[in-house]
Amino acid sequence: MGYFKVINKGKGPMRLFVGGVHGKEGLTTIKALSQIHEDDIPNGKLLIYNCERSPYISTLDKRYYQSKIGKEILSIINYYKPVVYVEPHCYKPESYKKLIDLDREKRVGVPPLIELENGVLIGSVSPFIRTTCFKREDICITLEMPCYPSEESLNAYVNVLKAVAGSRDRAELENKLKVKYPQQIKTARRYAREFFGDYPPF
Repeated sequence: MGYFKVINKGKGPMRLFVGGVHGKEGLTTIKALSQIHEDDIPNGKLLIYNCERSPYISTLDKRYYQSKIGKEILSIINYYKPVVYVEPHCYKPESYKKLIDLDREKRVGVPPLIELENGVLIGSVSPFIRTTCFKREDICITLEMPCYPSEESLNAYVNVLKAVAGSRDRAELENKLKVKYPQQIKTARRYAREFFGDYPPF
């Protein structure tokens, strides 16, 4: 489901949330993205874009960024130059174990996602854009929930999105997340070091 919204609170960080980046995920991610409102942003800007349905190509596949939707997303990133970038996704039940599999890096070349709670998973974005479109200190998050989420899953997912949207910088965001998810943030930091080198957790 296509959706575009800009919240402008003046001077401050540029944030970009892009949901539904492949397949029919947008039908689910819109349920969360549409719950982010003006009052959730303290300063700066937030651009929310939920993509229309598109052929499913993994963002871990280089061909994704040669597709129509992939090129569109790269164009948006290059134009707005966000320092905070979030890709809300959803997954089918059969994909859950693959996403959190400790051997995921051996299988598909990236670390496993980390469960926060109620099936909500967090990690970094595709290395194809993390290391080429963004600076080391930028915030880049992949957030996943079941494509048919429970109320608890959707609420947790929305709360994380709002925590990101409402944070003025990385330190503030990490402090917010560490309060509720201390072990998960510690694990995310370790995965980032092992995979990207001297990089923050997302």
